[in-house]
Amino acid sequence: DFDRFAASLRTGPGMMPMDLYEEAGEYVVRFDLPGIDPSSIDVSVANQVLTVTVERSREHTDGVNWLVRERPAGRHSRLLRLGPTVDAGAIDAHYENGVLTVKIPVRPEAQPRRIEVK
Repeated sequence: DFDRFAASLRTGPGMMPMDLYEEAGEYVVRFDLPGIDPSSIDVSVANQVLTVTVERSREHTDGVNWLVRERPAGRHSRLLRLGPTVDAGAIDAHYENGVLTVKIPVRPEAQPRRIEVK
């Protein structure tokens, strides 16, 4: 249940759109991060809070007349409050084609199991 798993908070001047779903005993979170240098992505977990922070440099375009400038620059973060059922020590993150995928496994003992009726 999403409400038990995560409450998200946006910080910084921009926004990091995300999708979250549960599949095969883990939560999968995908963040759209087009144009982000992979070396500027920081994923950490402390006190049951997963933090994803990225930095996007502002383009140096001296002398241009901006008509629209919607692509946010600077430091951006998303925080996800993790529930007690996740295995924070086994979180995995992968960045490809502008999408950061974070996989958060549910502890085996917290996963639903079928009980045989005798």
